[in-house]
Amino acid sequence: MTTLSEAYRNAPVASHQITPLDFDSLDRVPESHIWSQSDEPQQNIQSQEPQELSIPVIDLTDPNALDLIGQACKTWGIFQVINHGVPLALIKKVESESRRLFGLPTDEKHKVLRSANGATGYGTARISPFFDKCMWHEGFTIMGSCVEDANVLWPHDYKNFCETMDAYQNEMKLLTHKLLHLMLQTLNLTQEEMNWAISAQDSQAALQLNSYPSCPNPSNAIGLAPHTDSLLLTVLHQGGANGLEIFVEGLGWSPVNPVDGAFVVNIGDLLHILSNATFQAVNHRAMVNQAKQRISVAYFHGPPVESVVAPSSSFENPCFRSMLVKEFISLKAKNFHKALSMIRK
Repeated sequence: MTTLSEAYRNAPVASHQITPLDFDSLDRVPESHIWSQSDEPQQNIQSQEPQELSIPVIDLTDPNALDLIGQACKTWGIFQVINHGVPLALIKKVESESRRLFGLPTDEKHKVLRSANGATGYGTARISPFFDKCMWHEGFTIMGSCVEDANVLWPHDYKNFCETMDAYQNEMKLLTHKLLHLMLQTLNLTQEEMNWAISAQDSQAALQLNSYPSCPNPSNAIGLAPHTDSLLLTVLHQGGANGLEIFVEGLGWSPVNPVDGAFVVNIGDLLHILSNATFQAVNHRAMVNQAKQRISVAYFHGPPVESVVAPSSSFENPCFRSMLVKEFISLKAKNFHKALSMIRK
């Protein structure tokens, strides 16, 4: 069985594009990380007038949760959930362990640097090669067990990190299955299509720990450049601080303000395809601030990479051609934002 990690091997990244800066040693933003204004609204760093939009916050215990989620997927492509069942103590522990990792000396973190054709470990965002400028960000990606990397970082004290990440991934798997079950009920899918998206057997996932260090001049920098996520859906812990923004056509960029105890849920490309573009794959970015480091934790859920992704058979006029999931992942890794348009009929 091909894994998600193996699917990325067909799109290697140059070694020099993987290594983050030593942000703690900087008192100014270097030229390599200064982003200028663009004529394209989606690429502008600073919105002229940031739009405060009412992105839905949905209580999963609400009897109307099914309808609310369906509407949010079709209108926004993003929403927040509360009363989701994930213990707050575990969320705080994951954030604490993430801070412990990113707080290590730079040379220690480089011991687990992601390889050129790898998908796990420490490094820059995988979207970095598609931009002329670098991002004010460092990340650590986990797919399955993190014992090997953690043992390198903490030879005598790695178990707590691994146990925390394992427990969190288990909770995320349960939550994503619950969310998908609700989301997909609004699409009139066949049972086979439901099983493809939700079944735990051979499903693929990645846990991404993100650090956005405090920035001397945040108006010139960006944490993560605009992008859509590649898999079915993403569940994000924001870390209680502003930074996430979404792009809304006709309005521009809008912040997704953190809600205590809530997770942000956003639609990925594969769910956009399955829904025949009924669900929106939201374009989003991460901004930085001068006051303090921001930590976020993203969980990406996807189907078996050897399976086929296509618009549901319930749609008479499919917008996209079918293809293997691993082929789409490779296409996105090589062509970034052009990938969806390349498979449109």
